[in-house]
Amino acid sequence: MKLVSFDGGRIGVVLEEGIVDITALSGVPAGSWPPVGMVRLIADFDGLRDLIAEAVAGGPRLDPAQLRLEAPVQWPNKLIAYPANYLAHIEEQITSKVGLISTFKASGQGFFLKANSSLSGPSDPIVLPALPDRDIHHECELAVIIGKGGRDIPRDRAMEHVFGYSCLLDMVVRGREERVMRKSFDTFCPLGPHIVTADEIADHAAIDLELRVNGELRQQARTRDLIVDIPEMIAMASSVMTLCPGDIIASGTPAGVGPVVGGDVVTISIRGVGEMSLPVVQGAAGGHSVWDKREALPA
Repeated sequence: MKLVSFDGGRIGVVLEEGIVDITALSGVPAGSWPPVGMVRLIADFDGLRDLIAEAVAGGPRLDPAQLRLEAPVQWPNKLIAYPANYLAHIEEQITSKVGLISTFKASGQGFFLKANSSLSGPSDPIVLPALPDRDIHHECELAVIIGKGGRDIPRDRAMEHVFGYSCLLDMVVRGREERVMRKSFDTFCPLGPHIVTADEIADHAAIDLELRVNGELRQQARTRDLIVDIPEMIAMASSVMTLCPGDIIASGTPAGVGPVVGGDVVTISIRGVGEMSLPVVQGAAGGHSVWDKREALPA
């Protein structure tokens, strides 16, 4: 099953012949603040299966071309991300000498959190902050959406807690400031175009990812190459904090990261999951003295 958010927090099931609106089943009216309809639907999904099937069988089909797709999950409890999770990416970071060079793989340094407000959807542009002296890079990642919450989830039970998958871009300002700040600008976490439920993916270790900028292939990898794989991401994160339905885990990026500028188009494609193309625009906000490299020097 494929689930989308659209037109102010409405929820739909994607079919070949159109989208069926199932917003009412979430119990959260469209336009509500905070926009937790999809999170609520995920939490109650097992008990709603029959009602969803009935809605899909008899509901009107909406034309996707007439809808504005949004980030499928807009208000998760947590947005967790794993850095340095492909060996080839670690090697390219060391040789490029840009950004904060980690001396540990993800298996040794763990994860970090991105601001939920960095989430954007497949209809939104990536808005670059006004930092003319900094490179801003794309990072192509798989989003793992938690379905069943839990704490201290053992690795061998971890996949039971996965609701589904989506495409995710982890945008970043290169530099030596705190990672969470460099990655949390508005629109720095595009998610979409939909959630594919876990039952649609036969092998979570054989998911192919790729990213293109203006049609040029820049990143290509498979989840089998992850240092910390999906079950271990869940086990590690849940050893620290309780995972909740709708939480998002970003897998980490493969090699091939590179700069984007206003006017570029970034396309992320994950086989079996989806594809979205996002325009990059230059914004006017985001400047602050903290980004002055002199501020990072020891006192």
